[in-house]
Amino acid sequence: MTAQELAVTLQRWFKHDSVGGILLVLMALFAMVLANSPLAHVYDSFLTIPLQIRIGDLDISKPLVLWINDGLMAIFFFLVGLEIKREVLSGLLSSPSQVVLPGVAAIAGIAIPSLIYFVMNQHDAIGVKGWAIPSATDIAFALGVFTLFGSRVPISLKLFLLSVAIFDDLGAILIIAFFYSSDLSTLSLVVAGSGVFVLFLLNRFSVRSQAVYILVGIVVWVAVLKSGVHATLAGFVIACFIPLTVKNHEGHPMLTHIEHALHPWVAFVILPLFAFANAGVSMDGISINALINPIPLGIGVGLFIGKQIGIFGACWVAIKLGLAKLPDEATWMQFYAVSVLCGIGFTMSLFIGSLAFEAESAAYLVEVKLGVLAGSLCSAVLGSILISRAQPREDQVGGD
Repeated sequence: MTAQELAVTLQRWFKHDSVGGILLVLMALFAMVLANSPLAHVYDSFLTIPLQIRIGDLDISKPLVLWINDGLMAIFFFLVGLEIKREVLSGLLSSPSQVVLPGVAAIAGIAIPSLIYFVMNQHDAIGVKGWAIPSATDIAFALGVFTLFGSRVPISLKLFLLSVAIFDDLGAILIIAFFYSSDLSTLSLVVAGSGVFVLFLLNRFSVRSQAVYILVGIVVWVAVLKSGVHATLAGFVIACFIPLTVKNHEGHPMLTHIEHALHPWVAFVILPLFAFANAGVSMDGISINALINPIPLGIGVGLFIGKQIGIFGACWVAIKLGLAKLPDEATWMQFYAVSVLCGIGFTMSLFIGSLAFEAESAAYLVEVKLGVLAGSLCSAVLGSILISRAQPREDQVGGD
């Protein structure tokens, strides 16, 4: 195989939807292996490497794991914001008829798992703070499993899964903004607000320089980081002001150009690195009974049971009431299988868990990881089995 053929093959491979999800799993497993090996101290030392940026009186000093969670994940949320804006203005969510079913699914898929967790942890003043952990769906992981086992499933279900993920991410952003931000700094918020206003002016006057948006965006991120609002939200806000149709100096529509440029970095660097930094759980002294503690049990049951019951049940009601219709060429069994896959909450659930218990002892984060891994794994396995065994509709057999 020539170098050019190898390059083409790798390019096709990295464009495949399942690769990002597979890489997430591999990095999470790698972290688990390291955390339970004689090299555990190397893993811990790596995550606590101190990194500092200092410019004049501005001093940002954090361990590596927080640079990943507060910095790199802001880029992830920036990409999410770009995708949401594009889909709302010109894509899957640009018409009311396309919004109803995934909107209903996302609301129920957030509410029911959160309620299950709350009921199981309502008597624990600290544990109840994690109520939003099982509300999230990891689109990279879920879509990876879907692609691996969904060759017989109509494309309409993939579009449904993507649409649910968009609403789900938006819900997670709102939850973080309203429930996991504290100790607000008025001065920093004023600076962040001023930066956002500058972004609005840049958008309003169709400024074509991507560099200007990026520089102002960095100022907004730093101000939000210092404000007490979680820094990742800055990424989403900045994305809202990136023009959809204005062309940059290279002649490409700015939003889609940035989105396409960022996607491989997010899928193959940022999210796998996040998984590696947050999935390492030492099993030393932990028995299977630890999974029945209220926090991991609430997360696991919320993801595995709450997600599928909430999404499938709410959508069934909406369809039977005539508010929406079953995705084209899909069977109820196929639709149920996709509902189960939505219980894979890996990346965002771990992220929300780190926010909910960032001021608590490490034991709480261990329980979060156990619950997320258990609930996501069960959802992935059952969803894979259901999709692989789902029969296509009779009118699909023999078709092109």
